[in-house]
Amino acid sequence: MTTPISDMHEGHTTRGRYDTQPTISLPEGERILRGAAGWLEAAEVAEVRARATGTAPVLIVDTYPGVDVPALTALVRDALPEWTLVDVETAARPEAEVEQLIAPNLTDDRVFGVMSHFALADFYDAEKLDALARAITTAPTVVIGWGAALLEPLLDGPAASVLVDMARWEIQLRQRKGATNWRAANPDEDNLRKYKRGFFVEWRVADRYKRGLFATLDFVLDGNAIAPAETHPDSPDAGMISGTAFRQTLKDAATRPLRVVPFFDPGVWGGQWMKNLIGLDPSKDNYAWCFDCVPEENSLLLEGEGGVIEIPALDLVFSRPVDLLGAKTYARFGAEFPIRFDFLDTMDGGNLSLQVHPLTDYIQNTFGMHYTQDESYYMLDAGDDAVVYLGTKEGIDRTAMLRDLATAQDGDHPFPADTYVNAFPAKKHDHFAIPAGTVHCSGANSMVLEISATPFIFTFKLWDWGRVGLDGIPRPVHLDHGTRNIQWDRDTAWVTENLVGQVETIRTDDDVTEESTGLHELEFIEVRRHWFTQGADHDTDGTVNVLNLVEGDEVRVISPTGVFEPFVIHYAETFIVPAAVGAYRIERTEHSRSARFATVKAYVRGSRTSDN
Repeated sequence: MTTPISDMHEGHTTRGRYDTQPTISLPEGERILRGAAGWLEAAEVAEVRARATGTAPVLIVDTYPGVDVPALTALVRDALPEWTLVDVETAARPEAEVEQLIAPNLTDDRVFGVMSHFALADFYDAEKLDALARAITTAPTVVIGWGAALLEPLLDGPAASVLVDMARWEIQLRQRKGATNWRAANPDEDNLRKYKRGFFVEWRVADRYKRGLFATLDFVLDGNAIAPAETHPDSPDAGMISGTAFRQTLKDAATRPLRVVPFFDPGVWGGQWMKNLIGLDPSKDNYAWCFDCVPEENSLLLEGEGGVIEIPALDLVFSRPVDLLGAKTYARFGAEFPIRFDFLDTMDGGNLSLQVHPLTDYIQNTFGMHYTQDESYYMLDAGDDAVVYLGTKEGIDRTAMLRDLATAQDGDHPFPADTYVNAFPAKKHDHFAIPAGTVHCSGANSMVLEISATPFIFTFKLWDWGRVGLDGIPRPVHLDHGTRNIQWDRDTAWVTENLVGQVETIRTDDDVTEESTGLHELEFIEVRRHWFTQGADHDTDGTVNVLNLVEGDEVRVISPTGVFEPFVIHYAETFIVPAAVGAYRIERTEHSRSARFATVKAYVRGSRTSDN
């Protein structure tokens, strides 16, 4: 039995209030250029520099892998018909040579590879790059493609530069429709293998490369909006902003609360809660995931005169890591956002796959990741029959369990999960800690706010309840990896004592109760829940805070000293408070109708100034 949507929380009047398109304002006076106007302005910058040095005007148009370069090239040709276009990718190493180079990183596994440490220059022929540069004489020239900036040091004079950036989720959506990886003839390849090549190789190389461009970029173009007219006739002209606007917007964003753009995706076990409460496309069968705060995947929408453009949220992490993360968190993780908030919706859906995450030593030695996917399930909502599978039962025969898991993979012998794995009843606001190595999954009729560490593809499925994916292909199961990571001492007694019901009251005053909700000491994330009726005071204390309004209809985040404008948050929205913010307050608004409110706040343990 599931819970009616109208009874899901005290602030149920907020149906439809969840903002699926949050924006960040550009600095005053900055504008978004569209169509030929942007290219003409970029060309003018190149021409001014060329006149000052007596060299040929050159415009460098570098792209993130996944940008539709033919469509981009057509736009540039239409806007700058007198300019010569040079495809930098003609200087790339042959496809077969690149394939051989990256083969050890891709491995034969369908899902998992090994993290790449290539530089983009490794994929290029230095002599061919030099030849392209020498061929640029007096004609105005546009150099276009992933790696265009590799040509800049070889030129006789200065160039103007444009970065065409793109979010990973948009890349994945296009790959599902047949787009290929960079210079790969794989339109019909399994999407998981395309994603693997991006995750372990292309995106790692591209992120390291583009970080080196940020400080001197003249313009940034929204690559998400570039698509061929014949396939996307209604696509708006891609927006372009100045490099100055790009850098200042990200600098400002790291000093005030913000939200990334959530991404919703269906799944074989997906439910109806998000579709009904948030107001998503009713024609979809279900929604399984919402990546509500995963900067590696999500976008930022920048709004100003001329509309909105989209850039990867990772650009903020890369450009302002200390302001955003805090000095101690940055020292520990580098320019990487270590905390992930996402939704797992099984309301009127099915069980998640039974799974386990790798231990730190295993993920380092096997995949090259330096920290692992510790996680937790916070029950944003739950049906009367909701359960969380967590840890193995006491006294089981582990050999028999592994044998039954292996036998179940034939599709004819279901794995008897209830024989081997604990099923704990779950209700709204329960919080279950899941340190790596613990067998687990959420059952049906749950709405989970997953609070976890960020390395989010390292899930070893043990049993998937006999299902196939939405593409009709059996979803990958990794018993070999999984069995090497199951911690058999995480049995009923241990899980009950350490992972379930670990709420501890930290303080209570007239209006606020602060609780620690119990992530295990093996996990680096601390989670605090604050209950209040009027408002609660917070301080980042030198480290990034990630929060979700888990009870109540609407609140606002304010600065006690007025350093940022009030920031309104609705029920179930996740938001980031950068470390640089310091003190802030969360309070009800004049429109709030709920009797009480609650937020959950996550931060990195040991990273606060007061931890010194």
